[in-house]
Amino acid sequence: MVKHRKRQQHNTNAHNRRPNQSENSAGVESQNESASQKTKHKQRHKRTLDQSHQRKMAWLIIFVLAMMLGGTIYMRYQIYIQELVATPLDVPKMISHNSSAPTVNPEKFWGTYRSNLYFGLKTRSPTSPVVGLMWLEQATMMPPPIRHWCSQDDRLSRYGWLKHDGVNFGIQNIEEQHFNLTTSFVKQPGGEHGGDWTARISAIPKDTNRPVIVSLMFYVALDGQGSLKPNIARNRMESVNGQSIELGNFKISFPKARNGTGIKYHHLISYSSRLEKLKDLLQNSMRTDSFDKGRTIPYFTLGGRLIPRDSPDPNFMVHQVTAQLPLEMDVVFESESRYDRHSSLQGELYTHRLERFSKSFDDKFTEVFNLEKKRYNVPEIYFAKAALSNMVGSIGYFYGSSVVKSKYNKEPIYYWPAPLYTAVPSRSFFPRGFLWDEGFHNLLISQWDPEISKDIIAHWLDLLNAEGWIPREQILGVEASARVPEEFVVQRNENANPPTLFLPLQRLIKDMTTSQDPRDKQFLKSIFPRLKKWFSWFNTTQVGNEPLTYYWRGRDDQTKKELNPKTLTSGLDDYPRASHPNAKERHVDLRCWMALASGILSDIAKELGENWKEYEATHSVLSDNGLLDKLHWSPKKQRYSDYGLHSDRVVLVKPKPPKNLQPGQPYDKEKIREVKIEPQMQFVESFGYVSLFPFMLKIVEPSSLKLYKILNDLTNTDLLWTNYGLRSLARNAPQYQKRNTEHDPPYWRGAIWINMNYLTLSALHHYSNIPGPYQQLANGIYKDLRANVVNNLIKEYYRTGYIYEQYDDISGEGKGCHPFTGWSALVVLIMAEKY
Repeated sequence: MVKHRKRQQHNTNAHNRRPNQSENSAGVESQNESASQKTKHKQRHKRTLDQSHQRKMAWLIIFVLAMMLGGTIYMRYQIYIQELVATPLDVPKMISHNSSAPTVNPEKFWGTYRSNLYFGLKTRSPTSPVVGLMWLEQATMMPPPIRHWCSQDDRLSRYGWLKHDGVNFGIQNIEEQHFNLTTSFVKQPGGEHGGDWTARISAIPKDTNRPVIVSLMFYVALDGQGSLKPNIARNRMESVNGQSIELGNFKISFPKARNGTGIKYHHLISYSSRLEKLKDLLQNSMRTDSFDKGRTIPYFTLGGRLIPRDSPDPNFMVHQVTAQLPLEMDVVFESESRYDRHSSLQGELYTHRLERFSKSFDDKFTEVFNLEKKRYNVPEIYFAKAALSNMVGSIGYFYGSSVVKSKYNKEPIYYWPAPLYTAVPSRSFFPRGFLWDEGFHNLLISQWDPEISKDIIAHWLDLLNAEGWIPREQILGVEASARVPEEFVVQRNENANPPTLFLPLQRLIKDMTTSQDPRDKQFLKSIFPRLKKWFSWFNTTQVGNEPLTYYWRGRDDQTKKELNPKTLTSGLDDYPRASHPNAKERHVDLRCWMALASGILSDIAKELGENWKEYEATHSVLSDNGLLDKLHWSPKKQRYSDYGLHSDRVVLVKPKPPKNLQPGQPYDKEKIREVKIEPQMQFVESFGYVSLFPFMLKIVEPSSLKLYKILNDLTNTDLLWTNYGLRSLARNAPQYQKRNTEHDPPYWRGAIWINMNYLTLSALHHYSNIPGPYQQLANGIYKDLRANVVNNLIKEYYRTGYIYEQYDDISGEGKGCHPFTGWSALVVLIMAEKY
């Protein structure tokens, strides 16, 4: 302890005493060292500041780069989601780019694919030359109306195909006020460009004592690359030589007309930039002349060569024949690639070929539908042949881009350009493809020609986008676009349409699973990934808030002028759903469509050795009657129903004038809806087609008491039963035959629709042929309903000349557009009992 204190004291004294010289030197050194340390410290501090600054700058640069990268990614993502609606599904196409080429599929290259015309042909090519017929009756009115596109405004007594096999030939009758027109065509194979064809047009007066003067005008027009060169002799267009990429060199000849009195020839050589304006161009080129120099009968003729200055080479040529009836003319198309042609297909040779094809058609019709054994008479079988022929004769080929929009697009954009080979509902009113109609169409087409049906279905499924969505209305090409009001052009990707293509696939798949043809297996392999994606899209975009529920998107929840907001996406338009649309709705028909689709996907997966258990499980759950009843069976009304925010007390009323309205000041006087009783969550208990879906799609168990209730309800005349078929909405429903707006008449609110009657008859036939306590009851109803539907359609056809879109539930009279040989042609399957 002492030593330690001494050392401590010594050290203290040394520290306190004044330094000597040596110590001063040490002190200077110490001060220099201290200064040096301070300098080093400052340098270190500066380096630290510099490094900190560099780190900050580096982080700033990283942040800026990250922001730029993030911005780029975000912008690219925005572009991606905006373009997704118009991006094709990334799986192999079912229709290859050359599948419609004449070298690959020559028998179907040419056809009556211009569905909107009374008579016209084109090829299955995006840039096909088009040919068609126009005609007019001279000396009727000034100027006389020109027939070209099918139109109800023409008020023709009747028109339609009497026989058409979908490939080789067709015979059509068109009945004007004073004469009958018959158009026919026959194709023959050969060469490398789809072969030849000949068309014949015959006009016969109804009254031989009344002179009828008619001009027949047959034209050819180019809608793309190629050339046309007319051959004129003595003012008569004898032929047109043409050339195009798909057809190579070809010739269209106009042999001299036959039988007519005072035959005169004229022609038009011109240029048109728009196919939909051909009639206007022809009409504007006409001039007047005198048919008979001894009498002053003015008539209209074509003006010869009329090419506007600075126009390209002519691409529109018309051959006109004018005569007092009767009159007959042939038009002969010949491909120069055919070298083994012994004689031209005209005159007696044409007549012989037409008769041969006509007989083959009759033989095949008997083999497929066998109506003679069903004890139908000759006029009834004639009707059935016409119904089928109008279905297959109305198949069209379209090419173009749909106009689409998603919630990510401020403005509509174009779908990718694509072909579509499809039947159409009505040549006069709906000459274009409709998704849910096409499933019903192919129930009939697949019975007549499975290969045509598979081709159609493949074209439709190739329209699936990357999301798994198909635009429900296909408006492709200028002629189709010209027939559609602007409000219906844009297709929105949140909107579905019933997946009815599964209906014909159900039968086609059964046949393909037993087929030894390797093409059938390949078809199933090609179709499966597309059907899976389509089904997945429904299962993600159309699901309800509760498990195992679905509802159709696209209803307007802000409308003030609709009695019941339309559900266009369901296909049933104004059929009454919940009065106040919201996300808690449950739509029973959509659930049933999903049950059907999942079952068929399971069948395809099993056939291909794919994973089928997921689809089988979905089908089992959606078909479970207990779960179905819990979600959709109304205990109060004892029927299957939609569920949602609903009030039955909704009416349309005239709005009151605004306060302080000045004299003469306009205001919206259109009726608006008024809710008399506030809506609540409940079943929508109007009885109609939607109520029948679990029955129509054969989901209800054969032993279920609910089946017994449905069968009894079917025959109740206060509900759906009529002498002409089942009406769409019960007579005691609040909205039966009510207008949906002041200007929209009822559509699915009482009228009889043949597609739904077909599904009902199919279900009745099903329950008549499987064991169950109500087998006999179902069979009796089946026979009566089938007779009612068939007899009424045949009666109306012979009374009016047409098959209609719908039928009046009180009188049975045809209603809506005509001819409607889309799903109304299913009457052929009803007659043949093919379900």
